[in-house]
Parts: sequence; C-alpha cells; structure tokens
Amino acid sequence: MHVWQIERGDYDWLTPDLGIIYRDFEIDDVWNEAADAGVSRTILVQAAASAAETDYLLGLATTDGRVAGVVGWVDFEAPDAAAQIARRARDRRIVGLRPMIADIPDPSWILEDAFTPALEAMLVNGLVFDAHARPDLVNVMTLLATRYPDLQIVLNHGGEPPIASRQLDEWRRDISTLARQKNVACKLSGLLTEAGPYSDDVAIGEVVEHFADCFGPNRLLWGSDWPVLNMAGSYSAWASQSERLIGTYLPGHARAIWVGNAERIYLHRTGV
Repeated sequence: MHVWQIERGDYDWLTPDLGIIYRDFEIDDVWNEAADAGVSRTILVQAAASAAETDYLLGLATTDGRVAGVVGWVDFEAPDAAAQIARRARDRRIVGLRPMIADIPDPSWILEDAFTPALEAMLVNGLVFDAHARPDLVNVMTLLATRYPDLQIVLNHGGEPPIASRQLDEWRRDISTLARQKNVACKLSGLLTEAGPYSDDVAIGEVVEHFADCFGPNRLLWGSDWPVLNMAGSYSAWASQSERLIGTYLPGHARAIWVGNAERIYLHRTGV
C-alpha cells in the first residue's frame, strides 16, 4: 500500500483532478478493512520520486509494527547512485527500490548502460527491483530481467493490463514472455483501476487466470494498491474478489499469494 501527506510537496503526479485520492492517507484509514481481510502486516511502497519520501516511510516503519518493510526510491541518475543504494541497504527496513519508470518519457530509460552500477548495487545488497510498468514497458522488463538474471524483479500491477479496452492480446503475449524469466514475480494488484466497466469476476478472472498460467503460484503476490484503489473500489471489496479469484484459479495456494511469497521475496533481508 501507499501512504502520503500532500503538504510534503513531492508527489508530482498527485493533483486535484484525481478527486477522492487527493488528500492525506494513513495506515489507520484502512486498517479495519485490512484486518478484516486477514492482513496483519504491510509493505509501504514509495509514491514520490524523492529521498525525502523514503525517509518519511522509514520513519513510519520505525514506529509502526504493522510495517514489514519499505520499497523506497533512489535517484538512479545521480553520479553516486550505487553508493546511495549501498547506504540505503544498510537499513534492513528497506526491502526494495522503485524508480518511477512509467513516468519517464523514454521507455528504454532503465536499460541505459549508465545505470549498470546502480542495478548491480541492488543485486549485491539483495534489494528487489519493483517494476513500475505500463503495458508497453513489459518487454522492457523482459530485457532487464535477461540482462540481470539474479536481480529479483516484481512487476507492479500486472503490467497494467488494458482490461477496459478489451485489447489484451499483445499484453498477454508480453506477459507470457516476461514470465519465462524466473527472476520475475508479479503483483496481483491495480487491476480494478484498469478495468473500467469490466470489473466483474469474469473479466478480472481472465487476467488472473493468465497470471496463474504464466507465473504459477510461487511468483504471484497479492497487493491492494490502496489508496489508488479507492478510485475504482474499496479495499474490502478488492480483497473479497481476490479471495474468490485465487480460490478459482490458484486453489490451495492462497497463503503463498497473500503472505508466503511476499515474505520470501521482500523480507529475506529483514529476518522478520
């Protein structure tokens, strides 16, 4: 999930036109729904391209036992990016980094040779690369995964399948190709915000079934994408729908997808 305080001023994408999510959000705002869904801990994921926001999230992790870890941000374009990553990695609460590549005009940005030291620093320090991806970036993630076969990559929001347009064929092919890279896992998250009117179990189920076929039960992780989720539904409704779909397309693997895979992939450094 994400949390944010608008007055901090570094959420460039978060503007008033986003309506109900243009306000502050704290873990307590959703925790009753999360607890009812069986959630006891969460990983906070960065929502601003700034070191200050990562420090803000780490501050929350220090005082709130519900925070299992933080996926933060480092400026990959900084001359000392690799050193910054090494310093960040000394804090065991940092479990991964997420460059906001979907907000960068050049879709091949992350493949630039200049970022090799930063990516190798992530690899050496056991940090997850959280892939902030759109459909057109799925193939970029395949290239990245091929180039760094020992770097753990987690595709955010399933690569944002274009459910609303029903134009899923290219996305399906690209996901199938990406999933052949065994260092890539995928979040079952963010699907409702891509669904438009096609948010029922049949339409979302087609996507979940494809994930199940491609990644299998050991490389899928459930995520809420709250509070962005609020633009399309509620935490409790998405959790209930996910429970149904996991039971249908990944029977017997619910614990792995809700808990076990995230613990293995994200928390191996924390010892928690």
